[in-house]
Amino acid sequence: MFANYLIGLREGLEASLVVCILIAYLVKTDRRDRLPPVWTGVGAAVALSLAFGALLQFGSSTLTFEAQETLGGTLSVLSVALVTWMVFWMRRTARHLKSELHGKLDAALAMGTGALVVTAFLAVGREGLETSLFIWTAVQATGDGWNPLVGATLGLLTSVVLGWLFYRGALKINLAKFFTWTGGMLVVVAAGVLAYGVHDLQEAGHLPGLRTLAFDISTTIPKTSWYGTVLKGVFNFQPDPTTLQVIVWAAYVVPVLIFFFRKPTNPAALAAGSVPDTTAA
Repeated sequence: MFANYLIGLREGLEASLVVCILIAYLVKTDRRDRLPPVWTGVGAAVALSLAFGALLQFGSSTLTFEAQETLGGTLSVLSVALVTWMVFWMRRTARHLKSELHGKLDAALAMGTGALVVTAFLAVGREGLETSLFIWTAVQATGDGWNPLVGATLGLLTSVVLGWLFYRGALKINLAKFFTWTGGMLVVVAAGVLAYGVHDLQEAGHLPGLRTLAFDISTTIPKTSWYGTVLKGVFNFQPDPTTLQVIVWAAYVVPVLIFFFRKPTNPAALAAGSVPDTTAA
């Protein structure tokens, strides 16, 4: 549940910050009459994300076993690629996020109501679709029924509350450090999802080595034990992974974490690590 809570919190907070910036800008520039189109776009983005998640869940249940494994493995790899891009993008462009959104909003205001709806929809929709895809693949990886969904929902609700507190100026937090450390933790979670996706593709017959295990410590860490369940839920740990799973996991997590936590070497990169006050106009 914790891993999915982290996903919901991390991804949801990005969307919440985007909404805060859009709303704060309209309020501070005395354009409250343009708020309804923005909320319409946000609502449409949320609805699309929920529909996408439902499509993934119910659509995959009608497929054959091989097709399910192929779909699960392919979407796992895709979600890991999107999340990896997202954590690096957020760390690099956080400082300019506010001005970028303000520029898009000014252009949308000049074009009319429809453009406002589209701007809000696109700003939030990308985060929502990424979140739906990653949560779905994480849920498939853990295979733990409703607990992952409960964790993700609690994370999303927490992000909404934090976003509201940021908007009201009632909460101050170093968002640069928050996104850095949660991003690093998310990379570890993504590595587990990637390994799970590789196993799916092996079961579907697209990758070799399904019967070649790197190690098997199932007797030491049983899958049904409480600590085995915790390791599975948080890190997608598998006590009997294939050799290819271990190779892919290490080949992803080691270089990605090194690049992610590497300190910037020039002033421009250092400046990109800060996050602006989202409540300012």
